[in-house]
Amino acid sequence: MTRSHSRPKVSNDNPYSEAWFKTLKYAPVFPERFGSIHHARAFLDDFVQSYNHEHHHSGIGLHTAADVHYGLASATTVARSQALAEARAAHPERFANHHDPKILALPEAAWINPPPAETPQPAASA
Repeated sequence: MTRSHSRPKVSNDNPYSEAWFKTLKYAPVFPERFGSIHHARAFLDDFVQSYNHEHHHSGIGLHTAADVHYGLASATTVARSQALAEARAAHPERFANHHDPKILALPEAAWINPPPAETPQPAASA
């Protein structure tokens, strides 16, 4: 990452951290005040666990961050599709269409500061 020294009024210094911090602050479970540093640490441990392993993120096709990170998203997509097919077969009156919802393509990589493009090296002459 390129150091930015947290420039004032620049929200894109670390957009992932900024977005995560906003999610944390506006979560319904975020306390008005922490009783102690131990309470704050325990709360954050629980929140991070939930955010990474239980929260379905809209930007990554309603997968959890852990599923995407550990390469489990495609298996989850297949399982979702099978569950929807079974539900449609059991209760067709509940569904307006017969196809799965469109899921966003997962990003291959996410960068705050992408690495510089590699410049081709000249071939060594003999």
